Amino acid sequence: MTQDKSVLIVSDRPDRVRLLARAITTIMPCRSVLGDQSAPAILPVVAVIDLDPRDGVAAAWVVRLLAMRVPCLVLTNAPAHIPDRANPALRVTAADTPRPTILSLLFSLIDAGEKLRTRHAGETAALEGRAHRACSVVADLFHAAQADRPISSEEADAGTDVILEAVSEGGIRAWLEVIGRYDELLYQHSLSVAGFAAAFGFHLKIPRADRKRLAKAALLHDIGKSKIPLAILNKPGALTSAEMATMRTHAAAGADMLARQEGFDAAMLDVVRHHHEMLDGSGYPAGLTGDAIPDLVRLVTICDIHSALTERRAYRNPLPHAEAHAIMLGMTGKLDMPLLRAFQPIVLQSSHGDALV
Repeated sequence: MTQDKSVLIVSDRPDRVRLLARAITTIMPCRSVLGDQSAPAILPVVAVIDLDPRDGVAAAWVVRLLAMRVPCLVLTNAPAHIPDRANPALRVTAADTPRPTILSLLFSLIDAGEKLRTRHAGETAALEGRAHRACSVVADLFHAAQADRPISSEEADAGTDVILEAVSEGGIRAWLEVIGRYDELLYQHSLSVAGFAAAFGFHLKIPRADRKRLAKAALLHDIGKSKIPLAILNKPGALTSAEMATMRTHAAAGADMLARQEGFDAAMLDVVRHHHEMLDGSGYPAGLTGDAIPDLVRLVTICDIHSALTERRAYRNPLPHAEAHAIMLGMTGKLDMPLLRAFQPIVLQSSHGDALV
């Protein structure tokens, strides 16, 4: 989205909008939308949210606009309903605040927004550098596997460390935005699943060594696809039963490949071999059920399915994160539901660009 020098007012109160817009227009162009409308294609430099906060619409606008780096001034008499009030790009003031004070607050937010965008530009450049390094690692690992050369555990460790650092500092949404620009979907998927795994591990507060094992396993989970013909991997439609049978060999092939080398422990090999297993036994390659599927595998399976649903494919557009999560919540008996519910905060962190609901 592009940005212009304007103020956006989001309000369901026409009389207040007219008075406020008249005052704001003396210093800057002003536009207004209703609370149930979408954000404009051209973003403002600052937004005023004047909605009843109790139904959640005001909070949803704040979350979305802040995610798009638009500073927000919220006019409300119920500030407790507004999230992220410590954010420097957010001001919350009483609904009956005098208009001169509102104009003063808007000026301060415009200045704060400029500083945040400058800082963000530097952070984005650093994140893009990390993503490039991680993608290079993934490419090297897949090329080695394809050519039957040794797969370096040390190189996988280095790539995993980059991803852990990037997600820790920038968050999962920023990571997905950067890697989403890559054309090679197989590498993008590996980076996406590893990013989700890193974010999930941070959220669950598991020890760093276990977080690294989780993210490394996620990074390598599809290494067996290096042996799948590109005509099948990139087919822009449904696979035939024979093609699907070939595709399903990737899990065991990847685990067998890593098992012949050093540096990949049994828990990691389980992830690579069994990340398509389902709790009800309907998965592959072994048809494992229930307790036979380790927790680490269950974690990566959730990250893998969510990532696959929300990525672009030759045969479909990506699903919004909330819709993908809803589909997965319908997979009762197949996925670990307590873990899937624990994954919801990661979904929310990834969803800031989705449509308001």
